[in-house]
Amino acid sequence: MSQPLDTSHLWMPFTANRQFKAKPRMLVAASGMYYTSDDGRQILDGTAGLWCVNAGHAHPRITEAIQKQAATMDYAPLFQIGHPLAFEAASALANIAPAGLNRVFFCNDGSEGVDTALKIALAYHRIRGDAGRTRLIGRERAYHGVGFGGIAVGGIAGNRKQFGPGLAADHLRHPLNIAKNAYSRGLPLHGAEMADELEQRLLALHDPSTVAAVIVEPLQGSTGVILPPKGYLEKLRAICDKHGILLIFDEVITGFGRLGTAFGADFFGVKPDMIVCAKALTNAAVPMGAVIVRENIHETFMQMAPADSIELFHGYTYSGHPLAAAAAIATLDVYREEQLFQRAAEMAPYFEEAAHSLKGLPFVKDVRNLGLVAGVELEGIAGKPGARAYELFTKAFWDKGLLTRVTADILALSPPLIINKQQVDEMFGGIADILRNLK
Repeated sequence: MSQPLDTSHLWMPFTANRQFKAKPRMLVAASGMYYTSDDGRQILDGTAGLWCVNAGHAHPRITEAIQKQAATMDYAPLFQIGHPLAFEAASALANIAPAGLNRVFFCNDGSEGVDTALKIALAYHRIRGDAGRTRLIGRERAYHGVGFGGIAVGGIAGNRKQFGPGLAADHLRHPLNIAKNAYSRGLPLHGAEMADELEQRLLALHDPSTVAAVIVEPLQGSTGVILPPKGYLEKLRAICDKHGILLIFDEVITGFGRLGTAFGADFFGVKPDMIVCAKALTNAAVPMGAVIVRENIHETFMQMAPADSIELFHGYTYSGHPLAAAAAIATLDVYREEQLFQRAAEMAPYFEEAAHSLKGLPFVKDVRNLGLVAGVELEGIAGKPGARAYELFTKAFWDKGLLTRVTADILALSPPLIINKQQVDEMFGGIADILRNLK
């Protein structure tokens, strides 16, 4: 008989540790659309792990690539030396990025990607002789990871209140307006004017010449699926261009088919100066993130630095790790060969109908959707923020064999792109049953 699992030593991230350890939810295997729990149940993955397993779990092509590379060369640095797979992965990523964004800096996750992009932005202005541009602008309710740069531009107070003052940053108001846009299907019609606050309020307050970059998620995922109103991102792009400010898209969630296109930039038709990506870059099989940079920004670093000198004093031990590079190349091949971006686009209307079928059920306040993403906002319990959504989350896991994600009283759904109609019905049908019986 095996010994009971000792859970005492692990300090779990973004987890109510005592609550979890009182009744652990353990996953021990995964394949395709399903996890297997430690009690042998099949758990339908309604969140692609954590917005990241877009090709489904344990894809044999990706698994084989990692195994082969581990047996060939487990590690090589990228500091003043290289290995071919890192360059191949960068080329593969540049080939699917918007035109002109074709220089790739590898890191290990989205948090490092955001901090990397912010550092590139600050350094870019400095080497051009515009060192006064030190301010960064994010957005309320934005999640940009947990590095000091990410929590500064992020708009979640709880992510920074324990850690003191960070970088000089300010924040746009988020564009969520349930009063005007409740139950929108796709992009909300109202609220594009919220982007004008960048110029009318924040740039007027701080002076445009002090602002280095604006960073936004094309779709805000982690805080409850907040969608940009029609024309909103276009306005941000125009204002940044007018004032010489770099625009960064954090596409850690929207990258690699979540909206039916390679990147959110493609879906919205708005080209940023940098794209941060991670998660689905390797189908989450090996940690990896990247910043995709406009060629002209990269060339400025190359031209302004003295010959034979390091152009950017930044990097990570595991930048372009061989196993991660192998996983990325295989993952991008899978996306292309299995046409998963197109599959997601084709499944999106069915997914939308299923999501909006929850309208009118007990406690449902709003439903928001785009691509293969849905947010279901619930009426909260007075004095107990998040309690109702957490109850739905636990009942889904234990009673329906369904993995969901909750933030505050919002349920977020983002399944692997391989999901079929029967599984969509299973997911939303299970949620509907729980809602009907919540108290």
